[in-house]
This record gives sequence, structure tokens and C-alpha cells, in this order.
Amino acid sequence: MASTVWKGYLTFGLLSLPVKLYSAARSETVSFNQLHKDDHSRVKQVLYCQVEDKPIQRSEIVKGYEYEKDRYVVIDEEDIKKVAPKTAKTMEVLEFVKSSEVDPIYFESSYYLAPDEAGEKPYALLFEALRKSGCVGVAQIAMHNREHIVILRPGAHGILLHTMYYKNEIRQVEEFRTDRSTVKDKELELAMTLIQSLEAPFEPDKYKDEYRENLLALIEARVKGEDVVAASTPQHKAPVIDILEALKMSLAQAKKPVSSVKEASTGAVVSDDAPKTKKARKS
Repeated sequence: MASTVWKGYLTFGLLSLPVKLYSAARSETVSFNQLHKDDHSRVKQVLYCQVEDKPIQRSEIVKGYEYEKDRYVVIDEEDIKKVAPKTAKTMEVLEFVKSSEVDPIYFESSYYLAPDEAGEKPYALLFEALRKSGCVGVAQIAMHNREHIVILRPGAHGILLHTMYYKNEIRQVEEFRTDRSTVKDKELELAMTLIQSLEAPFEPDKYKDEYRENLLALIEARVKGEDVVAASTPQHKAPVIDILEALKMSLAQAKKPVSSVKEASTGAVVSDDAPKTKKARKS
């Protein structure tokens, strides 16, 4: 299990149980270091004081908030601890709402909520109640120097916690509108048929980051002193003039959904359209 990011108590009604949070997901990217172009030595960032015109050590850094232009007030860790709300140690369930009412646009980060010692039974009770009711819990928790509204929902094996954006953090774009009056019945019928032809169960393990795999293959080729094969360039398609005709052609050429890893491992035929990793060729 990953390292704990928060420990405290979860309360709902008069029930209270010790819990801990683990990060449930993380992005995987290929990271590069910055090197000096001439000798390929590692470049390091230097903390520099503009007033004294000299580099300084990290131990000389304090936190400051700019309340006016070029004017700062210093805030230390002890000050921050003094104003921490009760939710820094106790996560309180405020209400329960139907999961269908929560718009995913509010979801920010995902965590596993696990019971700590002596909390297993009330945890299992809450998990089963959420699963049976179709509801999710709305709670408050303070971590990472801010107070979050979170959603508690039942996953496959336990309770998942999602930190949420506040209403004022969701960008309201007035131009983001859809004029459905332009849609014709026949076009909608064909579009629905096309969707049905591509319908498949959601299996996350059959999707992969081909760009990341190509980058790793490029790096491996460079380490071995090999040439790099360029990825195929996608063809630019002409703008659609006749939507109805384009839908008919799409149905005629409809491809099967991406094959799952399970199908591939059992000897099922994998679609030719599944992404392939570009391999480097020797020079």
C-alpha cells in the first residue's frame, strides 16, 4: 500500500471510526532532466536573493504572502497549525446524496479510504450501507493547507474518496452551448446506430499511452546508438459537407471496439486498429 497522506477520524451521526487515506491514482509521464548543452552536466536551480545579489540556502527560505505589491507578511508552520480547522483531524459526513446527482466535473483527486485499527466493523457497515442505498457521502476534510469538500463512494473493495472542486472553481463559459435544434431525426437515428455498433464494456486495461511507449522506445534506441523510426503521421480528413452521407459511410466502415487484454491473452483475434508501439531499427 502507498504511504498514508492523511490520518484521522471519520464521523457520521454519532458513529466515529479511525481511518487513513492513500493516493489511488497517479499520472505516469516520461520526465527529462535539464542538462548543460556543451558538456551534458546536470543543471540545478539556484535560490537567489535579489536584494543581497547572492545565492542563498534553502534553510534561509520562509513562507510569505504578498498582501500589496512587493509587500509581504511572513507566515510560519506554527501559525498555520494554529488556524487549522477541526477537519484537519476529523472528517465529518455532512449529508448523503444520490450518486447520479453528482456531476463528474467536480471530481479533482482520488484516494482509497481505509479503516485504521479498531475501525473495521463501522467501516464495513458504512461501505455496505452506501452500496445498498445508491448514495454517496458528502464530507469535509482539511489537508494540504486547504479544506476540501469530498465525496465518499463505494468501490469494488472499499470506500473511495474524491476531493471536489468548489462551485466557484468550475469555469463558467457562456459560449459553451449546444444548439440541438439543428439536429435532424434521420441524422440522430444513424448517429445512435453508429454508437451502438461501437458499444463495448468499459475495460480500462485495454487502453494505453502510445505516446509514452514511443518516448521510452526512442530513449532505449538512443542509449543503444540506434536510429529512431518516426511514428506514422495521421491523415488530415476533409471537412464533412454532408453529415447524413458521412454517417452512412461510417456505418459501412464501422470498426470493432478495441480488443481487451483478456481477449488477446486467450487467443482471440486482436483488431488491426489496436495501437502498436513503434520499434527502433538498427542503423
